[in-house]
Amino acid sequence: MSNEVIYSPGLDGVAAAETRISLLDTKLGEIVIKGYDLIQLSESKEYLDIVHLLLEDALPSPADKVKLAKQLQDEYQIPSEINDIFKLLPHETHPMDGLRTGISALAGFDREIDDSSAEANKRKAYKLLGHMPNIVANSYHILQKKEPIAPLEELSYSANFYYMLTGKVPTSLEERIFDQSLVLYSEHEMPNSTFTARVIASTKSDLYGALTGAVSSLKGNLHGGANEAVMYMLLDAKTPAEFEALLQSKLEKKEKIMGFGHRVYMKKMDPRALLMKKALKELCDEQGNDTLYQMCEAGEKVMEREKGIFPNLDYYAAPVYWMLGIPIPLYTPIFFSSRTVGLCAHVIEQHENNKLFRPRVHYVGERHLLNQ
Repeated sequence: MSNEVIYSPGLDGVAAAETRISLLDTKLGEIVIKGYDLIQLSESKEYLDIVHLLLEDALPSPADKVKLAKQLQDEYQIPSEINDIFKLLPHETHPMDGLRTGISALAGFDREIDDSSAEANKRKAYKLLGHMPNIVANSYHILQKKEPIAPLEELSYSANFYYMLTGKVPTSLEERIFDQSLVLYSEHEMPNSTFTARVIASTKSDLYGALTGAVSSLKGNLHGGANEAVMYMLLDAKTPAEFEALLQSKLEKKEKIMGFGHRVYMKKMDPRALLMKKALKELCDEQGNDTLYQMCEAGEKVMEREKGIFPNLDYYAAPVYWMLGIPIPLYTPIFFSSRTVGLCAHVIEQHENNKLFRPRVHYVGERHLLNQ
């Protein structure tokens, strides 16, 4: 076996793990989740179906789904001390930092924290999934000097999440589209945050530690923060013509435009973005105002014409969340919340068949000899 170190910037093209969880099949244009096409799943299944699939290796029966919904409902409430911690944070704290703090603090309340068996990690995963809407929503409300919103157990998981974010019970259309967005964000092979979680887990660190690191990774606007940046661009422009002009100006200045391009989807549109584009059209039609849809289509054409790149999921998820009445700073925390199940599945898999990550470097510095 050769000892030669192969250098690939950003680990581009390097398979860093063997997994049964997911695959981005660029040849067939499929996102494979436990053997199923994610796009097909998102058109016929709900988020809880994906949770069961990722953690139990099978789609749930009706009875399984009822049991899972009850299991997560039992974990809706978080320790009151977590809200006390949120109250100590500065008002300007970004919700992703509040989320990171909340997940890290939860570790102290879990008596199984150092048990990395698959069974214990699954119990932690379900507990985290139950807690996540509460942490995401109420860390934000408390930072805004508002009262926390208590969960409504009579609502579905996604409807309750939406309610805790907005204080409004969703319509059937709003619930379906919000749930679909959670499905689309649930798992996506080996992006930076998942790799971060697996690297941390490879040291035999606990699930909470791995997810805390993943939050930090996802906060960066080259990964999860793009959805916020997209919405701010759309709001700056206000009309399709102004949005085209804004993008052209950014291109002339060689500025990075968020929401376009993907390390994996180089020559076609992210298939998840296509579904969110349809969802945006539905919301615009229901509300009788298609300005955002027209703006997004105009921007899509500019970027394809000028750069040959296409929208990713964040590009259309951002205006969908805006039409749903969700505050912009919560877009990336929602992304993380939905991705929690995928991250937990990866940590469980890493712990079950572990090898410590320890890559080498491509050294480009100098070497000196000391004078003898």
